[in-house]
Amino acid sequence: MTGLHVPSVSLGVNTLPPPQPIKETTCVIEGNKMATSSSATLSKTVKQQYMELPQGDKVQAMYIWIDGTGEGLRCKTRTLDFEPKSIEDLPEWNFDGSSTSQSEGSNSDMYLMPAAMFRDPFRKDPNKLVLCDVLKYNRKPAETNLRITCKKIMEMVEDQIPWFGMEQEYTILGTDGHPFGWPSNGFPGPQGPYYCGVGADKAYGRDVVEAHYRACLYAGVDICGTNAEVMPAQWEFQVGPSEGINMGDHLWVARFILHRVCEDFGVVASFDPKPIPGNWNGAGCHTNFSTKEMREEGGLKAIEESIEKLGKRHSYHIRAYDPKGGLDNARRLTGHHETSNIHEFSAGVANRGASIRIPRMVGQEKKGYFEDRRPSANCDPYGVTEALIRTCLLSEEGDEPAEY
Repeated sequence: MTGLHVPSVSLGVNTLPPPQPIKETTCVIEGNKMATSSSATLSKTVKQQYMELPQGDKVQAMYIWIDGTGEGLRCKTRTLDFEPKSIEDLPEWNFDGSSTSQSEGSNSDMYLMPAAMFRDPFRKDPNKLVLCDVLKYNRKPAETNLRITCKKIMEMVEDQIPWFGMEQEYTILGTDGHPFGWPSNGFPGPQGPYYCGVGADKAYGRDVVEAHYRACLYAGVDICGTNAEVMPAQWEFQVGPSEGINMGDHLWVARFILHRVCEDFGVVASFDPKPIPGNWNGAGCHTNFSTKEMREEGGLKAIEESIEKLGKRHSYHIRAYDPKGGLDNARRLTGHHETSNIHEFSAGVANRGASIRIPRMVGQEKKGYFEDRRPSANCDPYGVTEALIRTCLLSEEGDEPAEY
């Protein structure tokens, strides 16, 4: 009889100790919380009270520029007494280049020259986002300002109407660098169900993606699509078709908007070409390119001629396709995970493991565009598009760009 412990059963639930399984489950949930920024916990409702205040006839213009790393973005805001209608209406400005790895402290003033203007999706109309060129104290372009040279090259071939489309892959991370939604002490299931996936167990961070997409549309960015990518917490958005210098302008502003959206959610957007080592896809910025001739009947011949030129200048393009001259891309372009080998040039129809892919429809219709799959996710679009023009349309050869 004593083995049945009948007396303890009759005591009632109020005398029982706290149920241990529930406590353990709570600890597991807390351990899996994403590391998000402190600012993300601030009340957005309180902020909105102030954002709805009238601003009179004043306009806030946020000036944006590329810093000394060649991939980081900086910004600051000034008040204007009027709503600018064009770039010419915007005043030049300056900043401390010694704090952005762009100058020495003893001679630190750098100039911000307005280059492209967009609507501000965060402060809304009539406020503006202003992408800027960066000039040094002597009014020459900063080392990481590739836009000025790119613009000159684009003007040389504007009669050929070059179009670009760039497919920007990125990874959503917590502030601790851990991919969004991944288990804190392990990995999600193998790649397979995540690409273009739907469902809480397949799509990680869609709120960020949707907010970014709508913000880009509001701003006037040439965003044309988005999808979940192969690695969980990895996404892609596409910008284009954009003509000439507009490609770089619109992609840089789309990146800026993504960083700002992620800031509001308390997470980080990473453009690292290989954020997670091992058997996981890297992140690229596949670049689609065409000219008027390529898009017209029989354009496949011009496409094939351009690919032949690219094959003779592979090392030049690899250096131009990431901000570290190819070192970042070396981690990604291994010949695995839908990439080509960084040391070899290849091309093929519908081949995602080639340097250059000709879409199947283009091969069938004998006209259209080709896709350069080598640019890294953190590439400078000005450098990538300029390199394509130099090789394909200006027929440059060798390992160095020509002087004009």
